[in-house]
Amino acid sequence: MDRVILASSSPRRQELLSQADIKYSLCVKNIDETIPEGYTPEQAVEYLAREKAEAVSEINDEAVIIGADTVVVLDGNILGKPKNTEDAINMLLSLSGREHQVITGVCLTKGKHSRVFHVTSKVKFYEISYTEALHYVKTGEPMDKAGGYGIQGKGCVFVESIEGDYYNIVGLPIARVVKELKKIQGEISDD
Repeated sequence: MDRVILASSSPRRQELLSQADIKYSLCVKNIDETIPEGYTPEQAVEYLAREKAEAVSEINDEAVIIGADTVVVLDGNILGKPKNTEDAINMLLSLSGREHQVITGVCLTKGKHSRVFHVTSKVKFYEISYTEALHYVKTGEPMDKAGGYGIQGKGCVFVESIEGDYYNIVGLPIARVVKELKKIQGEISDD
C-alpha cells in the first residue's frame, strides 16, 4: 500500500484513520479557505478538500494525500466554526429542534491520480434551551467544530436522530475513504 498523508490536523480524522488501521503521517499546509462566490455547500467542501490535498501534494508526490473539509448546513447556509461564545450559542439555538446536513468533502490525490467526493448526513436536534447551549459552550468543546458541536463528545445530548454515515458527521466518512483509497491505489499500480 502506498504511503498515506493526512492533510488535516483534526484529531477526529486522525482517530478514524487509526481505527481503520490505515498507517499515515501528518502534513498540514495553511491554505486560503475563502470559498469562491456562488459555490454550493457540496462544491465548497470538495473545493477546500482539494485545495488542502494539493497544497501538501506540491511538497510530497510520493504518497497518497487525503484532504478533507466538513461543514454544517442549515437552510442552505454553511455554519463554520464559531467565532466566539456568542456565535456558538447562536449556532446551537439555530439548530435547536431542526434538521441540518453535515457534508464532508474528501480529496485523495497522488500525481495525476485524484478522487474527489462528498458525503452528506442529516442530523436532527432536540429543542435546546439557552441555558443548555451556554453550559455546553462553557465546556469549550464547540469552539473548533463546524456548526458549534461535536456529535462524538458532549454535543451528543442534543442529537435526536441521524440519517446517513455517523463517521461523516464526526469528520471523515471512513468506510468510503477506505474504498476510494483502494481504487486510487489500484489505478496507481496499473501505471
